[in-house]
Amino acid sequence: MFWLEFDPATGNNLLRKATEEGPRPVTPLDFGIRSQVNGYGGGALCTGPEALFAVEASGQQIHRIDPVTGYTEALTCSPDACFGGLVLDDCHHRVLAVRESAGRQQLVAVQGYNNLVYLHDSEDFYSAPALSASGTRIAWVSWSLPDMPWVKSVLWVAEIDQDGMLLRASPCQTPADGSVQQPVFEGEELYVLSDHEGWWQPWHVSLTAGQAKWMCLDATASDHASAPWQLGECHYWPLGEGGWAWVRYVSGSGELWLKRSAESPPVRTATGYTDFRHLAVLSGNIYCIARSANRLDSVLAINPATGRIVTLAGGEIPFPHVSVVVPATFRIPSSDSVREEVSGFWYPPADPVSAKAPPPLILIAHGGPTSTAWPVFNPQVQFWCHHGFAVAEVNYRGSAGFGRDYRLALAGNWGQADVKDMERAADFLVACGRADAGRLFIQGRSSGGYTALMAMTGSQRFRAGASLFGVSDPARLREVTHRFESGYLDWLLGSPDEFPGRWRERTPVLQAHQIRRPMIFFQGGQDRVVVPAQTRAMVKMLEQNGEEVELWWFEEEGHGFRQRHNQIALLENLLLFYQRCSQKCDDGE
Repeated sequence: MFWLEFDPATGNNLLRKATEEGPRPVTPLDFGIRSQVNGYGGGALCTGPEALFAVEASGQQIHRIDPVTGYTEALTCSPDACFGGLVLDDCHHRVLAVRESAGRQQLVAVQGYNNLVYLHDSEDFYSAPALSASGTRIAWVSWSLPDMPWVKSVLWVAEIDQDGMLLRASPCQTPADGSVQQPVFEGEELYVLSDHEGWWQPWHVSLTAGQAKWMCLDATASDHASAPWQLGECHYWPLGEGGWAWVRYVSGSGELWLKRSAESPPVRTATGYTDFRHLAVLSGNIYCIARSANRLDSVLAINPATGRIVTLAGGEIPFPHVSVVVPATFRIPSSDSVREEVSGFWYPPADPVSAKAPPPLILIAHGGPTSTAWPVFNPQVQFWCHHGFAVAEVNYRGSAGFGRDYRLALAGNWGQADVKDMERAADFLVACGRADAGRLFIQGRSSGGYTALMAMTGSQRFRAGASLFGVSDPARLREVTHRFESGYLDWLLGSPDEFPGRWRERTPVLQAHQIRRPMIFFQGGQDRVVVPAQTRAMVKMLEQNGEEVELWWFEEEGHGFRQRHNQIALLENLLLFYQRCSQKCDDGE
């Protein structure tokens, strides 16, 4: 059993393996593994009976790795390309991958050193493929601009001839518009997750005379996967004899369910964990990466027959001498003005003395924005709780894991629906006595920073706001963003040609004059997503208006701070900012 493990000292994803003595490294510390396909990667590692294959982070080429010695050698030499979504095709002694170069993607096979065979290239984007047991059938998911993969995508199937080439490649349309992901074969039978009935649910897809027949395996009204930002995700896996392991998301929390055979009822397992990724089955055991609210990520082995769970790696208590604050789920009911229920996770201050009175509250808008706040261990949330703050992470409309309608509710409504839901969360928690109405703060990173900025332009509800490399100019971002997201902003805000007023009203840098409360900004000088000049422009506008504003500039950082000392500086300065704002509130200012 092998896995990738992030090493904070080097910033690399390192290859590890399970042994009787415990986890052991396979490759040297300077051999990082990460794909950059679509900007977010995924599927950077696959295994075979005699070797592993991985995408080396710096060069983005596929390497062969000896699992015993750790020796690596390059299989591809395409300096202008990157690879991801790796899958072993053992029947044809090759590796399948998604290749990205010059704004195009192809499904390729690597057969020997730098011997690339192009299998399919007519679509804009490709997922990691899936192979049948015989190696004669293949399936993958494709999507086309301007769609994102969680809006509309298509399942493709093809046959593979003796020479490894594809025959009769054809799309399998869902019965209604939807997003499909994660195709998998059990023997020769094909399964996929599709949300054409409102939720990402597992479906069996059979082909008769070229017509696809869809049969749902689990009609539970829950998403069985998260938004497919990365290639190679796996939230379900066959166990044989009609049995399955799959994940369900309930109010933002992941549950692992097992169905041991076709006749047995589903049973929930590993109840102490709140998210599960990368399910795999080997020798009758289920393996996965599991996360929880009070421990570090774990590599688990689960015996479906006995329910026994063994931690192969990780799972440590993060602070041996400091208590970990665990969240409580809160739900904001629907109303006449907003028909959707909104939920999130509230973390109380760690000090029970300060918890007796309504505490100051930091509301965090997650990034994406098509993403999710999960109730898993987050050291930065713990930082705030141990400094006297409560924290609320809000899954506003547009978040993934709550069904298709909820996820698509942000179309044309970014900067409006998400802001409204952050305000609803603040009001709800104040009414419940979980927050001090005079000491409400809002912060976010990247697109979450955009939500925080828009909240500060249109509301006096928040005592102060923080933008951590937040999007301040969507139009500028639209010009420079990478191909994967090139249609995303038009989906979030509508076409700028059709809705110029909407774009103007929802551009923070153009609405900075409306901010009447203290603001703090953290910006990297090398940021290619949030143009640094726009952050300076916002700060200058606030200074001219006489508002309290701080700018912390990190010239060597990009979009997201990587260096540890800069991450520490961000937290320390943001803490001082919040403490000063809280003190002014106590002093009646």
